[in-house]
Amino acid sequence: MTMVQMQPRSTSATPVHRTVVDAMEAAGPQLCDDMTVEVALSVMASARTGHLLVCDHDGVCTGLLTQAQLTAVRDSSAYTDRVQLRDILGDRGPFAPLVTTMAEAEHAMRYRRLDAPPVVDEHGSALGVLALAR
Repeated sequence: MTMVQMQPRSTSATPVHRTVVDAMEAAGPQLCDDMTVEVALSVMASARTGHLLVCDHDGVCTGLLTQAQLTAVRDSSAYTDRVQLRDILGDRGPFAPLVTTMAEAEHAMRYRRLDAPPVVDEHGSALGVLALAR
């Protein structure tokens, strides 16, 4: 039989629960949902980023779009230069509220195959983007 020696745990020690705030990246470019696909692609190229956050006129985050998504829309046969970001966002979300733990976020991202959900405050404003290392 192997003996295991236990170290007494300090009563003042509290477990550390990292939240998404600890691991999020800066929000990067944000565009209003009435902007066109061409404007969004131009902003992404200028910012040298692969995604951008989309917000409504009240500053509430309505989604995240990637360069691949925007390019696919632009290259489709139904595309016109009047297509706005709100037209291609689909359903709202998913988002990671500030109080989400990293364990919860990692599970949701892997389960739903998400690359980078927006991190939002209690009012829905985007504060950053959570990206898992692959």
